[in-house]
Amino acid sequence: MPEIHPSKDIIGSKSRLLKGRKIALCITGSVAAVKCPEIARELMRQGAEVYTVMSAMAQKIIHPYLMEWATGNQVVTELTGKIEHVMLVGEGADKADLVLVAPATANTISKIACGIDDTPVTTVVSTAFGSATPIVIVPAMHESMYRHPVVTENIRKLQSLGVEFVGPRVEEGKAKMAETKEIVEAVIRRLTVKKDLAKRKVIVTAGPTLEYIDPVRVITNKSSGKMGVAVVEEALSRGAEVTLVYGPGTAVPPMEAKKIPVETSQEMYEAVVSELKSKKYDIALAVAAVADWAPEEQYDYKVPTSTTPELTVKLKPTPKVIDAIKKVSPDTFLVAFRAEYNLSDEKLVQSAYERLKKAKADLIAANDIGRKGAGFGYDTNEIFIVDANKKVVHVPLAAKREVAKRLFDVIVDKIKQSKT
Repeated sequence: MPEIHPSKDIIGSKSRLLKGRKIALCITGSVAAVKCPEIARELMRQGAEVYTVMSAMAQKIIHPYLMEWATGNQVVTELTGKIEHVMLVGEGADKADLVLVAPATANTISKIACGIDDTPVTTVVSTAFGSATPIVIVPAMHESMYRHPVVTENIRKLQSLGVEFVGPRVEEGKAKMAETKEIVEAVIRRLTVKKDLAKRKVIVTAGPTLEYIDPVRVITNKSSGKMGVAVVEEALSRGAEVTLVYGPGTAVPPMEAKKIPVETSQEMYEAVVSELKSKKYDIALAVAAVADWAPEEQYDYKVPTSTTPELTVKLKPTPKVIDAIKKVSPDTFLVAFRAEYNLSDEKLVQSAYERLKKAKADLIAANDIGRKGAGFGYDTNEIFIVDANKKVVHVPLAAKREVAKRLFDVIVDKIKQSKT
């Protein structure tokens, strides 16, 4: 028999953000429990070990064998003489780093708020309170139950005790459990010790822009917005207040960020300038892949191919967002991004440095989208961070969230140096 369960092969496959962390995943009797294997596996891919605790009702929805397969660890389904709750989240040095109750029913939330311990889940949570283990709760129930004034009061009570709630998404008459990505990101944020951007205001641009030829046809690029969203997630995890000016990308931004949706480069330009004029931002990161060209003439009708066998489109340059940032807000620390295609490292760095000087940026992050794993749509990236002295920090190919972490390490260090 192998010593390491084969399901654990995925641990750390996406990032090491949760490396060495132990998560107690407590499952209650909501139909949303069917998402728990996915949640567990995604936490593992970020580096965590996951230990499952299930209420009796949860076991009627998914079998404990499924969670044992998902995590590679035995599942706690009842409390025995082994005092599983103490072993898991007691005062021992080997206890879990965080208790995640997902999904959490109205019944379980109210029991936790009243200190009732009559299931393995509620007893584990009570023990976590006593050992000062962080607790994150993810509600899932019908909307009418979520709106019950006592449930609402119990949630407020638990929040006042330091419990973090994620979601729910209220739609179709239901308070649905938050998406897996939101839950995992909340865990990462809660377990991140760095809060070096606390009270800082950060503005980020992300995604592509659309430049209309007619109401149906557009000029754009293949940017997914994943790198920009990763930057937003990292900024939030460090305690920043984040505004995201977001083109029509496919990546889902975190709920905690203020979002300003835009489509065209002109809309993005105007949104950024307006934000910078309305409040003081400490850091701006221009991650968006803004279209460089837009049609000089835009048709207000769909140009028919049946009567228009040939169409000539004359292009004009779009407004440059990064060139406006320092003009509008000179004290904002500006991080520009530059995408090139099939350049050597030396030429990539030189191109980035020249763009940094033109934009009067403090840093610029350059990547070559011609390199495998570093182009549009990938979950990974490789960047070269260049400063005004042409000092270069190379971040090798890694998950975009890891790349964002390395980038903010450099940003925070540069800001500290500027104040000494």
